[in-house]
Amino acid sequence: MLTANRASEDDERARMEGLLRGARDGSQGALDQLVGELTPMLWHVARATGLRQLDAEDVVQTAWLNLVSHLDEIHTPAALKSWLTTTTRREAWRMRAAYRKTVPADHDWLTAIPDLAADSEERVIVKDEQRALWAALRELPPRCQELLRIVAFVPRPDYDVVAQALGMPRGSVGPTRGRCLEKLRSALYGEGAVR
Repeated sequence: MLTANRASEDDERARMEGLLRGARDGSQGALDQLVGELTPMLWHVARATGLRQLDAEDVVQTAWLNLVSHLDEIHTPAALKSWLTTTTRREAWRMRAAYRKTVPADHDWLTAIPDLAADSEERVIVKDEQRALWAALRELPPRCQELLRIVAFVPRPDYDVVAQALGMPRGSVGPTRGRCLEKLRSALYGEGAVR
């Protein structure tokens, strides 16, 4: 049974090699036979990406057109199938991406999304809190002001760089930061700006 399967696979490979060679030599009949046999496989590859029928047809046709211009580069049936599959998949992805860019969104669902933009009252409150924060920060010693500005505006400050910039040992950056934040909290709560 195994020998019969292997012989059948060898016969199929030899037949495909003959068709591929014929197509490279300009035989329209060989190319037509390859198209007839391999198009169903390419169709499944294109449809598996979620394309509509007409788009999948365009993708498969483009894959065959690309093959005709690259026939001299393909020498084995395994390479042929692999090349066609990859080309079809990439073209399908390209078409899906282009389709997503051109299809307008359904705007009905947008009405259900609440407006998260702050209204004028909220903006006034935020501005007051920011003013109070900056006023409290200005009350701190200069070293705390510098350290907290660095920590506030750099997502993950490098303590070596911070220590060098502030002229302090690296090991004291964290504890100093904690003390400065506590002083800032005290200044803010003393102002009554943040609760």
